[in-house]
Amino acid sequence: MVKLSVIVPFFNVQTYAPDTLRSLRANAREDFEFLFVDDCSTDGTPEILERAERQIPGARLIRHERNGGLATARNTGLDAARGEYIAFLDGDDWLAPGHFEGLLAPLEELGCDFVRTDHVQCTARARTVHRVPVGPRGEVLKPRDWILPADRSTGVDYPYAWAGMYHRRLADQGLLHFTHGLRTAEDRPWIWRLHRDAASFAVISRLGIFYRRGVASSLTQIGDIRQLDFIRAFDQVLDETAADRDAEKLLPKAVRTYCAVISHHLGSIERFEPQVARKLRAMSAAALRRMPQAVLDDALASMDVERASRLRRLRRRPAPMTAEAAA
Repeated sequence: MVKLSVIVPFFNVQTYAPDTLRSLRANAREDFEFLFVDDCSTDGTPEILERAERQIPGARLIRHERNGGLATARNTGLDAARGEYIAFLDGDDWLAPGHFEGLLAPLEELGCDFVRTDHVQCTARARTVHRVPVGPRGEVLKPRDWILPADRSTGVDYPYAWAGMYHRRLADQGLLHFTHGLRTAEDRPWIWRLHRDAASFAVISRLGIFYRRGVASSLTQIGDIRQLDFIRAFDQVLDETAADRDAEKLLPKAVRTYCAVISHHLGSIERFEPQVARKLRAMSAAALRRMPQAVLDDALASMDVERASRLRRLRRRPAPMTAEAAA
């Protein structure tokens, strides 16, 4: 029986994949499987993965015929996973030896739906520890209790799928799959759904995952049209939260977070291609108009002057006459 399935999407990461794969080998166990999803790479990544499939115990290589993006690649892995537990890793990150065993043991002992863990962000030679914004450690908690407050960083603001481990029952309940085709912010609707609908979780203080930031080929570094998928992702968060039994309490958090992300992108708009920058402004203005306006008023009033002013200016932007004008 497979105890743990580890889902690892790869796309054009030939420079970093060897580090990732070495760390997986240092985490191998006879009852672990590693699902390598090659998302139609065009560099040397496929050959690296072919060798790794032969060399790493439990490795299975799955190839996409078309590039589908990270969300779709993770779903492919989920559909193929056989393990009682599930974990994720991205193809340019790496792990400390024994990291998965260090999460699996407390998850089994606590018997909860999932665990979340801290991580180390690696930018060039700099190393920065990022903690799960949840205080209690090593005890079973209710995920819904850690969505609020709206004006502080909480569990839903730490969306990284790879920063944790998950019981298979969550997949059976439809809580682990990602929104197909989302090219960025795919983890935002995902983490909100987990916190709204899962029954239990815990936070484990363990620094075993190393997140590589600033990779030139990473989508977060590229200002093209795919970046605008964050709007579709947060629209989904708003729609699903509005249908929740606690919508009145939770919507202020969802709206405030959506506004903060819009402001972040507008604040670095120079990195976008000119046509994409125009579309970003138009789509963001439309998103503000779709939000519950009273909740939006309160969110803007609670934000710092710079971000609130930026969003208020955008909110006053005239609506385009047609969809084509917005494009």
